[in-house]
Amino acid sequence: MPVTPQHPAPAPPPAGAVVKAGSGGTDLELYREKFRRRLPDSLEELHGPAEGVVQPPITVVWSGLRAFDLGNERQRMSLYRTVLAEGMHKDLTALLNHAILLRSWPTLRILVSTTVRGVWEDRFAELRALADVPPAQPPARRTHEGPAAA
Repeated sequence: MPVTPQHPAPAPPPAGAVVKAGSGGTDLELYREKFRRRLPDSLEELHGPAEGVVQPPITVVWSGLRAFDLGNERQRMSLYRTVLAEGMHKDLTALLNHAILLRSWPTLRILVSTTVRGVWEDRFAELRALADVPPAQPPARRTHEGPAAA
């Protein structure tokens, strides 16, 4: 049924309301739980590499770029965004680095879904504390300076 003055859209449930089974709220809660189960107990468990080239398993990155240079900011952010969204617990702890995650969180938090962001910030106060820090400016894109560019 279309939303019209005669048939207004249903109002969202009030904050803290219990949502009954079969509603969209239950689906969202199940989706959030999927990400919660993957989380480490503490950020110190994230012992992934801090430099070099990382090639995640095919279960995490199954298309596109398959090797990520951590020295390249765009590649590093792409890797972290993908691992946060697709990685299981063992992938998170093996591929993410605690210090890099903290340093990158102000930008990463706007690149990931609201569900992923909410689950991580709900669990880890140190990420929640970075919510008001402005994201870094994106690195300038490299341009090809050749005869045609003149």
